[in-house]
Amino acid sequence: MKTLYFTGKAGDGKTAAALGFGLKLREKGLKVSYFKPFGFQKGMAKREDDDVLLMREVFELPFSSEVICPVTLNPHYLTGYFLKSKESILPLLDESYNRLKEGCDVLLIDGSVSPYVGCNLKADDFSLAERWSAGLIYVLRADCDFDLDLGLLYSELWACRNIKLLGILFNNICRTHLDKTKGLYKPILEENKLPVLGIVPRKEEITTPTVAEFNRALNGEVLAAPDKMNRPVEEVVVGTMTIESALGYLRRAPNKALITGGDRSDMALTALETSTSVIIFTGGLYPNVRVLARAEEKEVPVILVHDDTYTTVESLHSVYRSIHPDNTAAIKIVKKVIENYVDWEPVLEYVKTG
Repeated sequence: MKTLYFTGKAGDGKTAAALGFGLKLREKGLKVSYFKPFGFQKGMAKREDDDVLLMREVFELPFSSEVICPVTLNPHYLTGYFLKSKESILPLLDESYNRLKEGCDVLLIDGSVSPYVGCNLKADDFSLAERWSAGLIYVLRADCDFDLDLGLLYSELWACRNIKLLGILFNNICRTHLDKTKGLYKPILEENKLPVLGIVPRKEEITTPTVAEFNRALNGEVLAAPDKMNRPVEEVVVGTMTIESALGYLRRAPNKALITGGDRSDMALTALETSTSVIIFTGGLYPNVRVLARAEEKEVPVILVHDDTYTTVESLHSVYRSIHPDNTAAIKIVKKVIENYVDWEPVLEYVKTG
């Protein structure tokens, strides 16, 4: 049995990469299992992890969510509960790891929201990959040169831990960064003797978040078009300016989310005449009924939240697309991406040896 550990930042596509590799390995007759040591949530309300639901169904895993994802963290996890149970975290993770690897040929491990999370518990991605002798795949969305620098720094830490790096996968790369990634970033990594598995361009069908995912992060009240929550959101526009100033932004931004106060019915009505996926009213102020009627006509969801505009925008920074088990089209795209853009044969060879 071999373990593949997928690490990287939240939103870079670790889970999609793990799914794609898992599907290709299963196609080769290998039995695949999945482990996510740490789930992540911002609020207090606990819900099942989307990634766990996806992988459990796709790979037909006979385990509960609590086994597949035994620990849930939030940005303030060092509370009394965790401090008291700190010593039991690693044994709990080991127990899940040992159960999930039984009877499988390869165990896919989905890393935390960032590789360093859990460091004080000795349960960061570096420590766990070393602990379980995993082969590492670093999923990197290089939006700027600093991201490449971070990848080089991480590679030194992996080497210090004697962690087997199978390769770096540039993933979810926007069109404007593709040439730079191919012509500059990839050669720099190769000069440093770091294997590059592939460069995957952004696929809007699997990377663009939906209105439903925005609402899940905001915990808002849907006031219009509740059956259109699957609309994609490509851009966010904050409507705090005058209509004259905003008109150019509203016209240029496709499939956007407009965030504005409930007293800005003029802004909302103007946005509804452009390419808009959702209108989010802040401050708990209900909009004019004309806005709701027009939104229903245009089939554009309207969401009301009680936070101010700044807090609302901040809450959306961590929103990224999750693939759901019933989205068979997205699952097929993920597999096709691995076939078309990734040199996955070295990973197959690693899994099959020893």
